[in-house]
Amino acid sequence: MINSATLKMQFLFSLRKAGIVDRQVLQAMERVDRKNFVNGVFSEKAYDDTPLPIACGQTISQPTVVGLMTQALKVTQRDKVLEVGTGSGYQAAILSLLARRVYTVERQSLLVHKAAKIFQKLNFNNITTLLADGGYGLEQQAPFDRIIVTAASEDPPAPLLSQLKIGGIMIIPVGQSDNIQNLIKIVKTEGGYEYQDLQSVRFVPLVAGTEKEQ
Repeated sequence: MINSATLKMQFLFSLRKAGIVDRQVLQAMERVDRKNFVNGVFSEKAYDDTPLPIACGQTISQPTVVGLMTQALKVTQRDKVLEVGTGSGYQAAILSLLARRVYTVERQSLLVHKAAKIFQKLNFNNITTLLADGGYGLEQQAPFDRIIVTAASEDPPAPLLSQLKIGGIMIIPVGQSDNIQNLIKIVKTEGGYEYQDLQSVRFVPLVAGTEKEQ
């Protein structure tokens, strides 16, 4: 039986091996225990570099993908960040250690409530969790220094682009199917937008509307 400390060491090694070299991102991922965001039998696999099922047919993303997205976002302590797709809350928790403020929106009310309870329990006090259609962003808190989207869209939603500050960065998976998606980095400039392909990924689709608990 491998002990927890060894598993965490292997976890951090896998992050570095995948190209996550930003010291602050690595420290945040070391501090945020993925086990807190994984349910039941899957908690044994919390330190594996693999996506895992959560409620509402969603998944908690592969740690190396979380790390690479966070690293590409280049979050600073002054930044106000919008996350679209709270899911388990794992990504938002990592961002909360790097940013001034994190707003995270989720279309499934069950996931909103679960994540908010975890944030409260673990004292992540700079995260605001909201039930909302992520494709519309969060106009009342815009503009944002950083936006991260954890569901795939055919194109970057126009409301999200408009809610990004000049000089701001958005990371989003883009693709027309489950099989062909690219993670892209968008930088908003005075003259428009600069796009950079980062890598191939697979995310659940960005779905319109919200779902209340039955």
